[in-house]
Amino acid sequence: MLTPTPLMDLVTGFWSFKTFAAAVELDLFSRLAGGRTLTVADAGQVFGLPERPADLLLTACASLGLLERAGEGYRNTALAEEFLVRGRPYYFGGQVSYCDQRTYLPWHRVGEALRGDKPLTWDPQTQESMFTSEDPQMLATFWEAMYSTSIFTARALAGAVELTPYRRILDVGGGSGAFPIELCQIFSGLSATVLDLPHVCEIAARKIASAGLGDRIATTAGDFLAGDLPGGHDVVLFSMILHDWDEPANRELLAKAYAALPSGGLVIISELLLNEERTGPAPAALMGMNMLVETVGGRNYSDAEYSAWLAGAGFTDLRTVHFDAPGANGAVLGRKP
Repeated sequence: MLTPTPLMDLVTGFWSFKTFAAAVELDLFSRLAGGRTLTVADAGQVFGLPERPADLLLTACASLGLLERAGEGYRNTALAEEFLVRGRPYYFGGQVSYCDQRTYLPWHRVGEALRGDKPLTWDPQTQESMFTSEDPQMLATFWEAMYSTSIFTARALAGAVELTPYRRILDVGGGSGAFPIELCQIFSGLSATVLDLPHVCEIAARKIASAGLGDRIATTAGDFLAGDLPGGHDVVLFSMILHDWDEPANRELLAKAYAALPSGGLVIISELLLNEERTGPAPAALMGMNMLVETVGGRNYSDAEYSAWLAGAGFTDLRTVHFDAPGANGAVLGRKP
């Protein structure tokens, strides 16, 4: 029998997110690392919460699959232990905090974005966006979010695309260096360059040094929209980049990639891909809505659209691979003849 229950699930979706975000803000899951348990009474002492809110929060986190019962208390589920404990390789809390602090309130005005076709998280007249801002707090929040999303997505990409035959990868708009760090750790013969704005390269350099990969990963400061892409690489990667821009800008970037690559070089577009019918999947379609809130011309595209643009730039042997990751559900690949 048809019921409105699915609609109610949509209506209350923000309840789940804000509960999750509150738990991350409290660093609840780090407190429970290593199998430690927490009772309602413990939560009151540790976090300074009255009994009723402590009980409600722990119960809600258990209902979301983040905690599980352990005797009289609660402990992390495997999901929380792997991704929500600070210091773990694939810590995901940065993405949660960014969405909570930066995009949640602007999304309340999404109708304004629909009617005006302009972003809500920054003012285009000032030209200071999430990409160009040099505000320390903004930088720390945004790039930690991108790193926490990208690091696991890079591992998923590595499982779907064999990069052993290649020697050097150019990560266009590589941000804090998550993809090169993960890919170079997996493929021992690979080296990389992160191309991004100067202040972003400083963040990437710190991450690269912390990973002990300073001898294999370099940074190059530049604006990939304004100039040519540097040569000397046999792979050009666009990871979660092309959804930020409109079709003309993306076609120009792919033409630059073609010019920069040698014969036999590989281009990789890693994204949340829409299906050709433009009916989903939901993560890709909703990321498109987020691009409305956060960018001037961005949207999510299908692998068919990317393939057509790659062919137009001269690439051949086009194919799509699929995988499951927070930042992408697949990648479109092309080879320069």
